[in-house]
Amino acid sequence: MDHSLLSAFILLLLVLDPLGSLPVFIPVMRDVPPARRTWVAVREVSIAFGVLAVFMFLGEGFLHVMRLSERSLEVAGGVILLIIAMRMIFSHEGGVYGVPEGREPFIFPLAVPLLAGPSAMATVLLLASRQPDRMLSWVGALAAAMVVSGVALLMCDRIRRLLGDSVVSALEKLMGLVLTAIAVEMILAGLKRYFMAPL
Repeated sequence: MDHSLLSAFILLLLVLDPLGSLPVFIPVMRDVPPARRTWVAVREVSIAFGVLAVFMFLGEGFLHVMRLSERSLEVAGGVILLIIAMRMIFSHEGGVYGVPEGREPFIFPLAVPLLAGPSAMATVLLLASRQPDRMLSWVGALAAAMVVSGVALLMCDRIRRLLGDSVVSALEKLMGLVLTAIAVEMILAGLKRYFMAPL
């Protein structure tokens, strides 16, 4: 399954799921002093971007060292995305990550694993391995998706008050449905490449 810049951006945005992360963003950022919130958000998003960029650029070498085929990665990535999508559709409560009292979040839990989690790592690895000649497009799509996630992180309280819990939940389930279709398409594409091409 080949992607364009726009489809890669949408896929990464669905995987990062900034709306679905609001239940974690809000309690974590609530204890951060208002004067520090912008800096904390920019720092955590930058760290997550760096982690995912490393996976993106080292993806092909990782596959070679581990003797993994693109077909197996495509199916595995689709399965991971499908699990994430199922959780988005059927879960009723967000995950909870603890931060020691009196301390602001650093790397955990915002950068890793909330933004740069296993599903996001698998996705960028898959994009880079399937179309390595379009690496600049994937970096641009990742940067754009991270900017949107950063804005959601900064405005988490305002977004939740504006939309309400029910609307945020409905949007997350809608994003989960779209991600389900993408995941199934990735699995089918990987299986097709496995059965139609020689090992």
